[in-house]
Amino acid sequence: MTNFETAKVTKIESIGEGTRVCLDLIDQLDPLEGVLIGNTGHGYLMALSENRSTDTYPPRPFRINAGAYHHYLLLDEEKTGYLAEMEPGMKVPVWQAGESRLVPIGRVKIEKRPFIRIVCQTEKTAQEISVTVQEADSVHLLDAENRAKSVLELAVGDQLICYPDQPGRHLGQKIEEEITEK
Repeated sequence: MTNFETAKVTKIESIGEGTRVCLDLIDQLDPLEGVLIGNTGHGYLMALSENRSTDTYPPRPFRINAGAYHHYLLLDEEKTGYLAEMEPGMKVPVWQAGESRLVPIGRVKIEKRPFIRIVCQTEKTAQEISVTVQEADSVHLLDAENRAKSVLELAVGDQLICYPDQPGRHLGQKIEEEITEK
């Protein structure tokens, strides 16, 4: 898959407490490795590993805080899964520099946390892509310069790496249908 693009952040809002999902993988991750997550089938942003120190968290080189319980996780070009469906032993694609490797999940950690919703617009087609992630300094997305950007430091106008997709899913499989997701 080489359809990565850039998207401009158009809106950031705190939306309250919800259920977040951390994927604890059975291998060490690079600080710029991550998974592709999204609120809808329109596309995905890259949530990076927690392989860095912050003011409040030590590095956890095996963990990706993948956001809200309802999120899609892109499993391959044709299939997604909900974070709510992830189980230990499942293999998920972990991305870096446009390439992926499959890494098994060792543990799924689910907790209540405060959330922010980040809305972006793709540069090429003005397609809307959004994520709902924990409002914490340990959560980083991949920016257009291939750097980790803390969601707490994110501002409207910032550019992020995205993977636009065609909406329309049934049981995680791409289907041809008219669908509206927001």
